[in-house]
Amino acid sequence: MGAPHDGPWLDDAAGRLIRPYTVSDGRTRPTAQLDLLSQVRATGTVPAGYLGPEHELALGMCETPTSVAEIAAQLKLPAVVTKVILSDLVDCGAITTRAPDFYHNPTDRSLLEAVLDGLRRQL
Repeated sequence: MGAPHDGPWLDDAAGRLIRPYTVSDGRTRPTAQLDLLSQVRATGTVPAGYLGPEHELALGMCETPTSVAEIAAQLKLPAVVTKVILSDLVDCGAITTRAPDFYHNPTDRSLLEAVLDGLRRQL
């Protein structure tokens, strides 16, 4: 079986033991408007009823503002499946969302150079 932190859904040799879209009950369209850069944060409201282990993991990652992309990476799920999971949490009031701040130009040269410098320092 996979590493202990991967839980029962991953296997070292086989990979994911269930199809990602079974996690979202086959749904491919989130009910909330979410961008990969959208920030989500837990509200403290406990969801009524059982949603699933991925929902619990995602909710646990929302203690501080976290991007949809980061949650998808941590869950090891496709972005669209993660968006459906997060939409479920929005719908039940467990998390709130904030659209990405495009006040800063994402193609601003100084911003891109700062990101590149940071990446170089990590390598």
